[in-house]
Amino acid sequence: MQRWAIGTLFSILCSILFFSSLLLSGCQTPPANQASSANPDVIHLTLWHGINPPSNRDVFVELVDEFNRTHTNVQVEQLYVGQADQQLPKILTAVVGNASPDMLWFDSLLTGQLVELEAIQPIEDWLNQSPLKADIDPALFEGMELEGHLWSVPFTTSNLGIFYRPSLFQAAGITGLPETWEQFREVAQQLTRDTNGDGRLDQFGMVLPLGKGEWTVFSWLPFLFSAEGEMIQNNQPTLVNPGAIAALDFWSNLLQDGSAVLSQPERGYEQDDFIRGRVAMQITGPWTLGFLEETGIDFDVMPIPQAQIAATIVGGANLFVMKTTPEREQAALEFLEYVLSEPFQVKWAIDTGALPISLQARENPDYQAYIANQPVLNVFLEQMPSARSRPNIPGYARLSENLGKAIEETLLTHSPETALQKAQRRLNLIW
Repeated sequence: MQRWAIGTLFSILCSILFFSSLLLSGCQTPPANQASSANPDVIHLTLWHGINPPSNRDVFVELVDEFNRTHTNVQVEQLYVGQADQQLPKILTAVVGNASPDMLWFDSLLTGQLVELEAIQPIEDWLNQSPLKADIDPALFEGMELEGHLWSVPFTTSNLGIFYRPSLFQAAGITGLPETWEQFREVAQQLTRDTNGDGRLDQFGMVLPLGKGEWTVFSWLPFLFSAEGEMIQNNQPTLVNPGAIAALDFWSNLLQDGSAVLSQPERGYEQDDFIRGRVAMQITGPWTLGFLEETGIDFDVMPIPQAQIAATIVGGANLFVMKTTPEREQAALEFLEYVLSEPFQVKWAIDTGALPISLQARENPDYQAYIANQPVLNVFLEQMPSARSRPNIPGYARLSENLGKAIEETLLTHSPETALQKAQRRLNLIW
């Protein structure tokens, strides 16, 4: 398989830029971020990121400023370069043009692409000698690893849960939270009601994300993992398996029961129906807490219901050290050490609502006081031991695209097994 592509668009871009760089290799100039500074004893590093919303970027600017105040030999310039779809072309262009930043903030799913382009430096030699390694949540190592090496460190983390409206549960006479798929299906039916007596349903138990994009796949994967299904075996996509069929069946059954509605296409993350009370439950993560609090509605969170095992999916971003020079790479590791530190993680978590990746930070008195006022965060913290990462393989985008098509087809027309078989045949042609 030509595994170096994340997607058709990006593989075309890479091919063009790669051959262009070969033609121009004889006349390249050193990247701007490797130019000598006015003070040769100070190493100036650049870090590209896509931190959002702007309030979170302000927190990061403050933390970077603190690093620069306390590290006179290394100075970091952080640059917001857009959201993921805007970042990727810039990153790939910079890599093949030998002008990459020193550090990159991005989803770990880019690991396989960056490894195949030989753009990032493995960091296990450094991390294995650091006491900080033992403080990283063990669930996050799956997203750091590929082919026996560690390629990044987690910057922040989160996972998915089920947000629900307690007032709607109470009105439907529901006194306990569902823990299994069967219980969840029953509760969703109880929450599907004609609340104004006009003979038409105006409240539904659940909203499911419609579309074939990454949000739909991301939302569905906890159910796949809970049914002990997998996407990859022996480095090959294996979509037609009992766990995948069961997870798609579960979503399909919610629709057939009439107790779930579909979101607008590719808009499954929007919460308008949840806020209006048209749906009583929605899959999302802790990053929505601030927004929901501003609306003034009642809400709470429950864990993802279980089929065979407890499961959820890891969200967040990682930091990569780009290949530059040994001196610059060593300086970048100083910044990574700072990001992994308890003070950084506590401030970032309290000011943004993200979960700390540091186990010590979660026990910090300031953070404990914070979650005492945000008890819903305990659900996400308690789910972390059962959280899984999406595979870091170079071809993940193709895998996700075809899996997304299978989910969409199941929700609209096809049986789960038929939709998965079609997706598997498409992937077989690629692999």
